[in-house]
Amino acid sequence: MRAIALVLLSFCLSGCAVLAVADLAVTGVATVAKTGVKTVGAVVNAVIPDKKP
Repeated sequence: MRAIALVLLSFCLSGCAVLAVADLAVTGVATVAKTGVKTVGAVVNAVIPDKKP
């Protein structure tokens, strides 16, 4: 009985670890993409001047 409980517990813990790694990867990619978009926006604003009335 104790062995079954340990096996089930280990599966739950490994699932949490996989979820944490996947969440970290998605957060990292989203941060890089957000930074890239801000950089491209800054370059476009620097290259294309604002129209003055």
